[in-house]
Amino acid sequence: MIVIAHLSDVHIDGGERAAERTRAVMEYLDGLPYDLDAVLVSGDIADEAQDTEYEEAAKLLRSRHPLVMCPGNHDERTGFRRALLGEESPSAAPVDHVLRGEGFVLAVCDSSVPGEHHGYLEESTMAWLEEVVAGTPRETPVLVAFHHPPVELHAPYVDGIRQFGEERLAALVERHPHVKAFLCGHAHTAAATTFAGRPVLVAPGVVSTIRLPWEGRRGADEWVHLDEPPAVAFHVIGDDGRLTTHYRVVMGPR
Repeated sequence: MIVIAHLSDVHIDGGERAAERTRAVMEYLDGLPYDLDAVLVSGDIADEAQDTEYEEAAKLLRSRHPLVMCPGNHDERTGFRRALLGEESPSAAPVDHVLRGEGFVLAVCDSSVPGEHHGYLEESTMAWLEEVVAGTPRETPVLVAFHHPPVELHAPYVDGIRQFGEERLAALVERHPHVKAFLCGHAHTAAATTFAGRPVLVAPGVVSTIRLPWEGRRGADEWVHLDEPPAVAFHVIGDDGRLTTHYRVVMGPR
């Protein structure tokens, strides 16, 4: 059994609230009596992409389990690379990397667009992803992760800044049936849908939870629930190859 923990949108901003919520989730994962195959943090690590935010995030986002991260629309690539990947002379190229676990591959893509809030996979990322997937045996499941969902989630604000150019991604996975699912964040809500015949599994937001259109708001600018506790997803690949996702609330600081 393969178990991957998935959290997103920690938005470290120098304040205690985001730090305490992130700490609570990481302590929960480290305290599990089970060795996870991976911990994925799918973007928006920093809130304003400040060096001090990344330095704090580097201290908080540590785990006894294998850990991988990708940037989100609030992140900046060079600061991300310097503080979180330890690169002394970081480039502004997309932050793409792969975790090859025992019995699975996790391809982590950078869907951020510098200076913008919507997402798009650059051609270099698409070429890299094609190489990773094509080079993986057909019997090995591949999970593709990025920040921005490639489909609408019926949350208007998020849908306007989702991942675009998704037809190229659909064409890629059509050639590779062992791509099992897409893992993402950005929406600040636990959600599940489909794209290109695969599950799209959205991690909850650690720092906040979005208000859906049919939920009440006290004011026009009240986009998120701040009183909902942080949560995490667990993606499980069974011995039969079937993918199951569980969502867990992490009780701790509000």
